[in-house]
Amino acid sequence: MTPRVTPLQPSSSDRADAWQTAEDIRAGRVTSVEVVTRSLARIHELQPDVNAFTVVLDESALASAREADAAVSRGGPLPALLGVPVSVKDHIWMTDTPATNGSLVLRDFTPPEDAVPVARLRAAGAVIVGKTNNPEFCYRGYTDNRLFGLTRNPWDLQRTPGGSSGGAGASVAAGMTAIALGTDGGGSIRIPASFCGVVGHKPTFGLVPKEPGFKGWKTLSVDGPLARSVRDAALMLSVMAGPAAADDLSHPGPPTGDYLAAVAQEPDLTGLRVACSADLGMLPVDPDVRSAFAEALQVLANLGCELVEAAPATGHPTELWNTIALAEGYSSEGPLLASRELMSPGTAEIVEAGQAITGGQYVDALHERAAYTRVWAEFFEQFDVLVTPAMQLTAFPVGLQTPEQIEGQPVDPFFDDWCTICLPANLTGMPSTVVPAGFGAGGRPIGLQVIGPRWADALTLRVANAFERATPWSSYQPLS
Repeated sequence: MTPRVTPLQPSSSDRADAWQTAEDIRAGRVTSVEVVTRSLARIHELQPDVNAFTVVLDESALASAREADAAVSRGGPLPALLGVPVSVKDHIWMTDTPATNGSLVLRDFTPPEDAVPVARLRAAGAVIVGKTNNPEFCYRGYTDNRLFGLTRNPWDLQRTPGGSSGGAGASVAAGMTAIALGTDGGGSIRIPASFCGVVGHKPTFGLVPKEPGFKGWKTLSVDGPLARSVRDAALMLSVMAGPAAADDLSHPGPPTGDYLAAVAQEPDLTGLRVACSADLGMLPVDPDVRSAFAEALQVLANLGCELVEAAPATGHPTELWNTIALAEGYSSEGPLLASRELMSPGTAEIVEAGQAITGGQYVDALHERAAYTRVWAEFFEQFDVLVTPAMQLTAFPVGLQTPEQIEGQPVDPFFDDWCTICLPANLTGMPSTVVPAGFGAGGRPIGLQVIGPRWADALTLRVANAFERATPWSSYQPLS
């Protein structure tokens, strides 16, 4: 179903993607001050309705924009994102700016240093215009907290943008910024990407360093981009990827240029063996999503893919993911229970549930996770990528912590079992790219998820880019 929306105008500088904006700034066709001024104006115009940002950095952003324009005037080599506005999720550490993680407990905390991805975005010339909202401690797939309140979906203000990178997804969908830095420990980039009709990429675990920062979900969560286009996501990844001494779990990975080369290719996927599954053989999926997914498969077939209906023969991942997430969450947030009265009751319950996980249960879960990961690795010996719906449903109403049901099946309000289709990539460390793939009832966006084996980020981006170029979905925007 096509919504009543306004097509984007690719030549319009205020709605251009980051890739085009960076080229225009380097070529002198537009100044960074002009671009950043428009971005800030858009933020202030829509912030009362959408509430995507926790803080807007007008003064420092314009100062950085002036520095970018001075660099253009001097000439010489210019960095990849020079002068381009970007937002950073509140959860992520950034000097001189609070990182509250959506909690009253941390409202006065300002990090002593930048997380590596933030430092690398700065080094690439990006202009940070502010920080975006997330639920308390990033624990939920919607975005609301006691400190900053509710973030709304620009497509429908009575719907959630998802979470936990909900402010990031909303900021890109609303045209506040073309790119945003988020995190994903259980779908937190991919849920907002799907609900908000934007691109999201969950990198291979270890590819993008995430330290220094909060320690929750240490073996599950990654930092990654939300963006207006797949090539924007690839551009951000090329800037942020690579090992860092600050992060003991970071890894060299493949050459960063692979990501840019992947999105520079013609949209021809001939020869790729692509597994496809609407539900991983076990999950409820709403009819609108199933219909859009079937149409997406036809597009992929037309691009030359060999499509095979298949999914790994694994058990349901929710209990395994929850055991690891609860234990690692308590390791990080448990000490904050001393200020329990400042937490929302639901958040405190999650932290306390982690306290109940024993060391033996956690180690057993890690062994089970290793076996689960081996099944997926063997699956990708037969296929290049797996495509699924990005989410099992479209955005649900604000005011709810979870949808009430999917395809007639009730949803557990505590364990967030409505976004299970995201969990395999977090448990295994695999990369996953989400790209807009149509609209459901009420004009609510639907996304396509492309999952690959570890270190195949360039391949998932290549497939998503080809799909994006063969479809009109990324050319739509919410009505102002």
